[in-house]
Amino acid sequence: MTGTASLDLDSIYRAHGGWLLAWLTGHARCRTRASDLAQETFCRLAEQPALQLEAHPRRYLATVARRLLIDDVRRRSSERCFLEAFALHMGTATPPAPDRIAEAVQELAALAELLDELPPRVRRAFLMSRVDGVAYAEIAADLGVSTSMVKQYVARALTHCYIVAHGCPD
Repeated sequence: MTGTASLDLDSIYRAHGGWLLAWLTGHARCRTRASDLAQETFCRLAEQPALQLEAHPRRYLATVARRLLIDDVRRRSSERCFLEAFALHMGTATPPAPDRIAEAVQELAALAELLDELPPRVRRAFLMSRVDGVAYAEIAADLGVSTSMVKQYVARALTHCYIVAHGCPD
């Protein structure tokens, strides 16, 4: 990063940092979270090679911060779901450490991203089969395809997962 870009970021922070923190506090409803998100917003800006914020700096800051806020909400929701599933399956066992929760959330996000790469019918058949435990005949009826096609969909999804996880066999 050049000295000029750093100076620009510094002046943007001084001019708009307080506004961004207030804006995020109103949206996050937690000053600590808002402070973390404001810091992350400026970290993202620091990664940019050239800042072009002269015309509408607050609009740009709000856009970056809004995306981070959405990611934060999704992450927290995933954490909540993970802890609920853990409690359901593990009962009174000691909850996992925060680093294990974060790792599980990252794994879930990676899995969701992997599944998003699949065509909708393939993804739906796979999830119905593997997550919901629905029989192939019921999936076929739901999707309006043959049982054989459902088997192909599930096989295609499993193959995709394998290739992503282990690479394509030579």
